[in-house]
Amino acid sequence: MTIDWRRIGIKKLAALISEKLRTKGIDTVLVGGACVSIYTKNRYQSFDLDFVTHATIKEVASVLSEIGFLRESSRHFTRHDCPLFVEFVAPPIAVGKEPIKAQTELKTRLGLIVLLTPTDCVKDRLAAYYHWNDPQALDQALMVAGAQKVRLYEIKKWSENEGHTEKYREFAKRLKRKKG
Repeated sequence: MTIDWRRIGIKKLAALISEKLRTKGIDTVLVGGACVSIYTKNRYQSFDLDFVTHATIKEVASVLSEIGFLRESSRHFTRHDCPLFVEFVAPPIAVGKEPIKAQTELKTRLGLIVLLTPTDCVKDRLAAYYHWNDPQALDQALMVAGAQKVRLYEIKKWSENEGHTEKYREFAKRLKRKKG
């Protein structure tokens, strides 16, 4: 298969990288903005893919070099003809103070992507809104919650545990307006 690296999308690249690493015994979970891109069918466009793995960065670098991705810094990988870059964040997978226990598996032509559930994706984006006052992260959380089935009770409870009940109310109010 020929890959047009200059035009490759998030979902395709996530599948390609996930599958390449999996064939070498390295499990990954996709987190961050790339999940938002996938869940909103690119209504939000991320330019990086964040993966969590328990493998060493040296093991990851060896595998990614086979498909032309070179290590640019301690955890960033780029390919000269690809507009997207890849980053590996340290485990464990968590949103705020809460460890992530469940993931979603998305089967594609190029392989399996293991990623945050839609509910945890919303929590991940809300964590950026809550802790860093990032309004774009709130918009991303709203996009995912509007496009996917999420467990609002679980998000509310998590928000309370994070100490951000008022900001959750803002999210819930905007989501209700969005859904009409």
